[in-house]
Amino acid sequence: MNLNSSQKTTLVFVGAFFTAGIVLSTMVFPFWNLIREDVFEEVVILNNDGGTCYVDSKDNVPKIIEDCSLNPGDKTTIKYGKGLAWATIVTP
Repeated sequence: MNLNSSQKTTLVFVGAFFTAGIVLSTMVFPFWNLIREDVFEEVVILNNDGGTCYVDSKDNVPKIIEDCSLNPGDKTTIKYGKGLAWATIVTP
């Protein structure tokens, strides 16, 4: 199979493009950064604003809990992704 100059240039360009894509996807933006570690923590409800509760967590990122029926001062266990601002209540 003989390739002319244009086909060789295209083949080199496509190979370089795929190589750059692989390097960028693994070194610059690794896939595992999309998968966050689940954190479980016992917290105290600070405020309940019409079913949306607010708590403070160990990572210093205030958490928002939707569909919350707890009152301020209640203790509960929450689950959240590391570094995220929303959480869910873990039922025992």
